[in-house]
Amino acid sequence: MHKIGLIDYGMGNVHSVTKSLEILGEEILLIKNFNESKACKAIILPGVGSFDPAMINLINADLINDLKNWINSGKSFLGICLGLQLLFESSEEGKVHGLGILKGKIQKIPNIVNQRIPHMGWCKLLPTKSNTLLEIEESNNWVYFVHSYHAIPDDFNIIAAQVNYGSEKLTAMIEYDNLFACQFHPEKSGKTGEKLLRRWLSSIQ
Repeated sequence: MHKIGLIDYGMGNVHSVTKSLEILGEEILLIKNFNESKACKAIILPGVGSFDPAMINLINADLINDLKNWINSGKSFLGICLGLQLLFESSEEGKVHGLGILKGKIQKIPNIVNQRIPHMGWCKLLPTKSNTLLEIEESNNWVYFVHSYHAIPDDFNIIAAQVNYGSEKLTAMIEYDNLFACQFHPEKSGKTGEKLLRRWLSSIQ
């Protein structure tokens, strides 16, 4: 069992993430400041809502530098949905700078005929390479998405999985050293989500 810190900044799906990890036998600590994180082995940044309000909440809670220091120190980190997008430098959804931990930007999902925005529902993950959470040969890993914006990293090598959206492929999962992030909601993705969370928990040092 690990003690997992869950950033509680007013924009996260805190309840569902907490429940899904407690079912897996983990102890969850809600983090409002990093003085509370000393006993934690890993940190999760969840997120539901819009980019600017989320960043403003993180700024007002004085969490920015501590989040960057945690990730840069090599400790385990997981971003979920908006928590993935906030890791980048900027978003077309707003004007506030992102955390800038990952180089790249968040863009509006393109308008494609017969494809709705937001991109919502169950879609199959397409691994781009074997990674800690997903093997390249794995198939039929269906997960749950709700988003209108998507990540475009400068370095496409950090993309661990994509998802089909019409003729486009959108970033679904990122792995960069100790940093993992999912555009989908693993806590709402049934057996596949549980499998991915178990693998992430197993990777924690």
